Amino acid sequence: MIALLQRVAEANVTVESELVDSIRGGLLVLLGVKQFDTDNDAMYLAAKTVNHRIFQDDEGKMNLSLLDNGQDILVVSQFTLHADTRHGNRPSFTEAADPKTAEYLYEYYLQELQKLLGPGRVHKGEFGAMMKVKLVNDGPVTIILKSKSEYQ
Repeated sequence: MIALLQRVAEANVTVESELVDSIRGGLLVLLGVKQFDTDNDAMYLAAKTVNHRIFQDDEGKMNLSLLDNGQDILVVSQFTLHADTRHGNRPSFTEAADPKTAEYLYEYYLQELQKLLGPGRVHKGEFGAMMKVKLVNDGPVTIILKSKSEYQ
């Protein structure tokens, strides 16, 4: 499982020109679920996401996490994070989880975030939809987090 974290001043998701959700500051997370990922991967990654210290403190150092600053998170499912680009010029997505598994683990990740952050702070895109994601990257700061199984 891969989470691409982007520290944002604002972000929103639309589907067919309709606003699905938005945040004013915090993290935009693009979440990719891989074959054989489990609940444990989602739990691990959710904890890493909310505890990652990528927000500036009063001295301008990246010492604060979402748990510290009270900002929101917007999570968008993105299977293309598991693209295999080793051969040719057309990416292969065979390592991405099937839609049923991916949706289950996407929702599980969201539930874990909500447990850690509390109500009202977790926002999401629309699983499986063609989405337009707009963001104002803050920094820019972009971090790739991987579940433990990605390192084995």
